[in-house]
Amino acid sequence: MADKLIVVNEPDDAELWGRRDPTWVARALPLLRLAVKGWFRSDVHNIDRVPEGGALIVSNHSGGLIAMDVPVIAVAFWDHFGCDRPLYVLAHDVLFLWPTKEVFSRTGFIPAGRKNAHDVLRSGGVTIVFPGGDYDVFRPTTSANRIDFEGRTGYVRTALEAGVPLVPVVSIGGHEAQLFLSRSEALAKLLRLDRFTRMKFVPLSFGFPFGFSLGLPPNLPLPTKIETRVLEPVHITEEFGDDPDIDEVDRVIRDRMQTNLDEMARARRFPVIG
Repeated sequence: MADKLIVVNEPDDAELWGRRDPTWVARALPLLRLAVKGWFRSDVHNIDRVPEGGALIVSNHSGGLIAMDVPVIAVAFWDHFGCDRPLYVLAHDVLFLWPTKEVFSRTGFIPAGRKNAHDVLRSGGVTIVFPGGDYDVFRPTTSANRIDFEGRTGYVRTALEAGVPLVPVVSIGGHEAQLFLSRSEALAKLLRLDRFTRMKFVPLSFGFPFGFSLGLPPNLPLPTKIETRVLEPVHITEEFGDDPDIDEVDRVIRDRMQTNLDEMARARRFPVIG
């Protein structure tokens, strides 16, 4: 399977991970907490399972352009461990094309790339990665409760090479914020968005207040209840041996995530309400 965690402009981006500012994070935390606890009524279970030292959190990704996975996990992480413990997010390059680049880098966002991840993990930091990326976050509502990383296994290699455990995390509810109809990949190719912004999709959704939307303007997310579960850490070499099959590790991780997501879906009484 192709390893898609590498970006072409990585050497310059590697400096960004050193810009995280715990003071800045502490100032942003009350606002983030208000959003995830007030509007989305988030619950994160077993955040204490994140081990000491470097660790790679791997999660499904939901919610389209206004995905709340990172704020939900981050608020629970900082509430439990404190803002001084380093937490970083491997993010799509598009977040660093705008004037908000400084804001994202100060709160711990770094462009997704293997060297960036290694630098963070080997320094003892915790990193969040969404292997499915834009493919996952723009999936149709009909696949809302499906774990699908589009064959991307780079996260396994990254954790293995950095010598840190993988911490699988699953979340439900975020993809109920509006109705997602199509990724519209053909339209994105026609508009050549992949060439200019590395975006492969133009997500077609339906929500409030604009009705049908092709990404912009973004509809406001419904106050859907988001529930998140942190699974047991996976120490790759301990469980799979010194020379593990990367595809097999990926399959096992996804199977465990899917099993837990299926359990959460069965326990969920109503969409949005939770």
